[in-house]
Amino acid sequence: MNENLQIRTYKKTGHIEVICGSMFSGKTEELIRRIRRAEIAKQRVKVFKPKIDNRYSEFSIVSHNEQSYPSEIIENADEIPEKCFDVEVIGIDEAQFFDNNLVDIIQMLADSGKRVLVAGLDQDYRAKPFEPMPQILAIAEYITKIHAVCVVCGAPANRTQRVTENKDRVLVGGENHYEARCRLHHIIKEKENE
Repeated sequence: MNENLQIRTYKKTGHIEVICGSMFSGKTEELIRRIRRAEIAKQRVKVFKPKIDNRYSEFSIVSHNEQSYPSEIIENADEIPEKCFDVEVIGIDEAQFFDNNLVDIIQMLADSGKRVLVAGLDQDYRAKPFEPMPQILAIAEYITKIHAVCVVCGAPANRTQRVTENKDRVLVGGENHYEARCRLHHIIKEKENE
């Protein structure tokens, strides 16, 4: 295959990039950085966030350090393909809040030649894999795992410590509910682990 054909083929090939880690690790910040670089490259971009994530803004993804980028709120992942016909790069924030159907949707988008950027927690507050992220990690071409800083000792933190008594798996919040912790200082109460 000649070099020009390889370059043209590569540009049409879609792929999946995952940005994962604990809370306060900079996942949304990294997603925004990649989206802005795509815009600089004159690529058409669309960003989505789940309706459940209403922490900072209704119409933007927002990092904990207040960087933001306009996004569209969606109820479920089925809405994404119909809204992405004319875009080249798709950003999805807080992927852990979608159901497992997201896996097939992003696979289909990448197969159709789109670059799909997915950011989300890879573990819940009990340090268990947070669906659908494990399946997304398995099909992604590129994975970036970002660490926060443990609030107890300053070591790299890859876990999210819930500091409130709520035991629901999904509890949308920030510093009022969570802290970044390393493996040593992440505490799981016995009843929560069952």
